[in-house]
Amino acid sequence: MVFEGSSAAISHTGKVRSNNQDSGYAGSNLFVVADGMGGHAGGDVASSIAIARLEDLDRHFDSTTEAERTLQEAITDAAADLIDMVARRPELAGMGTTVSALIMVDDYAVIAHIGDSRIYLYRDGALTQITADHTFVQRLVDSGRITPEEARYHPRRSVLMRVLGDMDTDPEIDTFIMPTQPGDRWLLCSDGLSGVVDDAHTAKTMGLGLAPARTADNLLKQALDAGAPDNVTVVIVDVGGQHPLLTGTPTIVGSASNPEGIAVPAARSGRPSWLHPARQAANEPSHYEPDADFLEELIEEDRRRARRRRITWIVGFVIVIALIVGGLIAAYNWTQTRFYVGADLDTVVVFQGIQQNLGPIPLSSPYEDTGIPLEDLTYFQRLAVEETISAGSLDEAREIVERLRPKDGR
Repeated sequence: MVFEGSSAAISHTGKVRSNNQDSGYAGSNLFVVADGMGGHAGGDVASSIAIARLEDLDRHFDSTTEAERTLQEAITDAAADLIDMVARRPELAGMGTTVSALIMVDDYAVIAHIGDSRIYLYRDGALTQITADHTFVQRLVDSGRITPEEARYHPRRSVLMRVLGDMDTDPEIDTFIMPTQPGDRWLLCSDGLSGVVDDAHTAKTMGLGLAPARTADNLLKQALDAGAPDNVTVVIVDVGGQHPLLTGTPTIVGSASNPEGIAVPAARSGRPSWLHPARQAANEPSHYEPDADFLEELIEEDRRRARRRRITWIVGFVIVIALIVGGLIAAYNWTQTRFYVGADLDTVVVFQGIQQNLGPIPLSSPYEDTGIPLEDLTYFQRLAVEETISAGSLDEAREIVERLRPKDGR
């Protein structure tokens, strides 16, 4: 069975980066996003090498098992290509790339993934992230130490734990097979999109029913409107559906679309970095794979950050409680500067405080029993006393009492 659907790919440098180290591929059966990293054009070369190695897989496979095995082998071969390139051009040491690839085989999607680019499935109005980010922050989320929302803004969110690089000949690649169906819409993207456009807005855009090219344009625009601090690459794949089948040559975007292919620019002159020769580039990498010692330091740094957050929260909570308590005390003290005249059983009494209660807590108390019987008051005086008569001070309250006192002096 031939895969029936339509697709589109788009890539943009973004608003901060000086060059585009992403690559994307949308063919007849193969769809790939690769997000390169490394100074001095290393990311450009790495992602281009990955696409060059994988594009031969854009063909029909007899089974999903064959496609999965071939895809994994091709990505592993791409790692060997990176190592060979660095052996010939040492100034590219430290380069690497993410790879998120999808091959359509009949009614199935064969997926391979390493890094923090993502593959999503939009089906029946719901967007689901299919791949898992191979990042330090994702490990913190998986262990319950931070929430997914906190992960979006974590200062170490771009530190990769697994990547296709120039030091590992046998990279650990996630591969799996999923059934797909007409109406499914697949999204492959670099973190230049997923890092700035949240899933809710992505789902809304995917659900508009626009053609893949229009959908990719809309997603790119949202990333650019959000500042686009990194390269942005988007590949949309529709399974069947209302949009016509696109035929012809594959769409290759980003650094892999360079007519020079994976040609490496001449090495720079100047003192090399002690970490990697000629690593200093105007466009510093946004993420990289740390060694074990650095990872331990990151974990300890995160523990310190968590402790600081807890201390800050506790101090803030104590301050808020202190302000509330202080406000209540000040308010209560103010009420005790007020007086009013009222009735207590059968006599006129001067009360200190105000007439209201704070729940079960009264804000007034008897201050002075005048000894004037309520029965000695006129009807309207007694009614006023029972309703209470406010006074601004004790002297004013006593003046009110004197006006209420019967003329015979009792």
